[in-house]
Amino acid sequence: MGVGKSTVGALVAERLGCVYRDTDDDIVAAQGRTIADIFVDEGEAAFRAIEKRAVQEALAGHDGVLALGGGSILDEDTRALLAGHQVVYLSMDVEEAVQRTGLNAARPLLAVNPRRQWRELMEARRPLYTEVARAVVATDGRTPDEVARAVLDALELKEA
Repeated sequence: MGVGKSTVGALVAERLGCVYRDTDDDIVAAQGRTIADIFVDEGEAAFRAIEKRAVQEALAGHDGVLALGGGSILDEDTRALLAGHQVVYLSMDVEEAVQRTGLNAARPLLAVNPRRQWRELMEARRPLYTEVARAVVATDGRTPDEVARAVLDALELKEA
């Protein structure tokens, strides 16, 4: 959350001369409401089912840079689908997360004691991120341009 997936993903796609897509945007467009509203109205389990379908559809029909929601890797089937792709895990520490997002209430999984909840989420998710990632790129203290360059370098890709 707040790591810069959307910003960096769009920059990487631009530099590669391909199309950028974000499954969070797909979900919002398809559902006609925000992700936070889906969490509140239907709960996390319902959202994760919607997210799983969105990721499956995007992986099957998109040939470019794809940004996934931070919790999409919680699903074992999704992790298996990602195995054949060049996945980059953008990492950051809690202090950077505070600076970037303020860990505000707009993020439904961080509504109470956001610092502690962020740390707990990351402790649970980090092994799953690294399981599917071909590369890990730290974003702390870097501009989006610097992170995009590091992603391209990590994947040994050349700009178009």
